[in-house]
Amino acid sequence: MLDSIRFRNELQASCAGIQTRDMPVYLNQDDALSLWRDALSASVRGDGPDLSARQMSILLTVYTLQPPHTVRGLSESLNISKPAISRALDRLEQLGYIRRRRDDYDRRSVLVQRTVKGAVFLSEFAEQVSEAGRELDSPTPFEAGVPQADDTVF
Repeated sequence: MLDSIRFRNELQASCAGIQTRDMPVYLNQDDALSLWRDALSASVRGDGPDLSARQMSILLTVYTLQPPHTVRGLSESLNISKPAISRALDRLEQLGYIRRRRDDYDRRSVLVQRTVKGAVFLSEFAEQVSEAGRELDSPTPFEAGVPQADDTVF
């Protein structure tokens, strides 16, 4: 039990940068796409595995939203079929980024749990996104202010 609490506390601490957001960021379409391109390029150049958009979406959902997470709940919240969720979870579990176990209270339900390895992967990805954001040529939100009605915001 103590190890479980210690693991949860370490995991929450390692995910803290992923789960918090101090202020909104306003990007035009070009900057949003440049940021995404640069972050993904850095990710695929690294040693880690290439995740599909579906796998990354599921992984981010599991790590940035409060648990518990179930196959059924992920399917409903992401509007993706349960078989597609299960296939993506197979790969994420194979990589050690999540773990699945039967719910002790409802044996029909499968709980999706975070792992330290998954938290480390997302922490590194978050740093790649941050770095890509720092490299944008556009002004910072402090310099740019709030976008006007005619600005495209992502």
